[in-house]
Amino acid sequence: MTDPAQNFSLAAELDATETWDDPELDDFESGYADDDSSSDRADDRGPADHTTGSLDLAERHELRRVAGLRTELEDITEVEYRQLRLERVVLVGVWTEGTQEDVENAMAELALLAETAGSEVLDAIYQRRQSPDPATYIGRGKVDGLREIVQATGADTVICDGELAPSQLRNLEDRVKVKVVDRTALILDIFAQHAKSKEGQAQVELAQLQYMKQRLRGWGGNLSRQAGGRVGADGGGIGGRGPGETKIETDRRRINDKIAKLRRELKAMKGTRDTKRQERRRHQVPSVAIAGYTNAGKSSLLNRLTGAGVLVEDALFATLDPTTRRTQTADGRIYTMSDTVGFVRHLPHQLVEAFRSTLEEVADSDLIVHVVDGSHPDPEGQLSAVREVLAEIGAGGVPELVVVNKIDAADPLVVGRLLRNEPHSVAVSARTGEGIEAAIKAVEADLPRPGVAFEALVPYARGDLVDRIHRDGEILSLEHTADGTRIKGLATEALAGDLSSYAV
Repeated sequence: MTDPAQNFSLAAELDATETWDDPELDDFESGYADDDSSSDRADDRGPADHTTGSLDLAERHELRRVAGLRTELEDITEVEYRQLRLERVVLVGVWTEGTQEDVENAMAELALLAETAGSEVLDAIYQRRQSPDPATYIGRGKVDGLREIVQATGADTVICDGELAPSQLRNLEDRVKVKVVDRTALILDIFAQHAKSKEGQAQVELAQLQYMKQRLRGWGGNLSRQAGGRVGADGGGIGGRGPGETKIETDRRRINDKIAKLRRELKAMKGTRDTKRQERRRHQVPSVAIAGYTNAGKSSLLNRLTGAGVLVEDALFATLDPTTRRTQTADGRIYTMSDTVGFVRHLPHQLVEAFRSTLEEVADSDLIVHVVDGSHPDPEGQLSAVREVLAEIGAGGVPELVVVNKIDAADPLVVGRLLRNEPHSVAVSARTGEGIEAAIKAVEADLPRPGVAFEALVPYARGDLVDRIHRDGEILSLEHTADGTRIKGLATEALAGDLSSYAV
């Protein structure tokens, strides 16, 4: 027997000098870092290129310590390298409508969501039913088969492709004996991992608390006990025993208090966002919002169009914090372009409500650039899913330009079908740059134009007015004379008022 203290000392020394050269770990990390994204990869451009957000990407993919891993050495002659342990999951779906191809696409998307959350998918099963079973989601008889699959694969989690009621979650966990997670909780978990800004984190926490409040549950009477008996440690004691709040009531009250606090914080943040939006409206700066399905290549397109340098990753929900960049048309007009959070089929209602202040950027924009992944098995399904969310947030009436992305990896027949079905559309590849010029021209053509015609002779001393005409107006003709610059064109109401004293 070796001395435990000696083992601990040796483990600490090895931990301090470990070089992380295990080929299994290298393979695991490269499995993410080497995936082709919808734009140029950071490693293709060299380590110094920050236009694709390579620094954020490296930070997201760095090795992290995982709780529960073994650090104690059984034999001082052997060194056991630590390995990243993924949650082992089995996917379960219920097929109620559509074709078999539709349900297989849905299960493939659920597998991508599970992998994005940090899971290893062991198996995926689905059942054809008229509607999900109200008690156990997949039917009483199928639960036994699911339990056998879980036991045979060694899975520790079951993920269901749907939003389960609290009773369904509880019944499934009781029968399967492992943790059960529904689609909504899975998406909320991904959002919680990827949110970086203070506003994004508050929005995700609010959505999680709203979801959790309806699903407070515990084994036996754990959550239904009252604060009686020996409660001295909880601040009770003499005079505090007897009838009172149950534990579930206490937890629900604390959640409600936290929800109220988060809503106050988000309201204050919304005020800042509204102030910036009103400033753009006052200057009549057109705004363009890039919207679309998750992982369709919205951030890659923003980088191509504006050089924003935002994070690009071949993963679902890589962008949660919206980015707005100022850019200009070929004739010098200024406008803004915003990247937004991606949508997904059956986006949880809690997320739509929590992110409403962010999604208002889309509803208040002058043009929506709707990006669709041309290489996806069901691009039409992506278009309809996004339009459902746009209608829910009041953006259904905003002009829309459909951009079919990833044509370098898509079937030309599919791209042609999309362009025929969507008359106002262009095809691009944000990764190779193909079609970007046509997309820029289409965006500029759809921007709102100044509506007030003017003709003015601007003195050379008022060069500031000429600069504003270039930025906020549209010049039809320009001539330099002995008395000043003679300009004819279109301007905003505010600019036309400033030019009125020089009208000819």
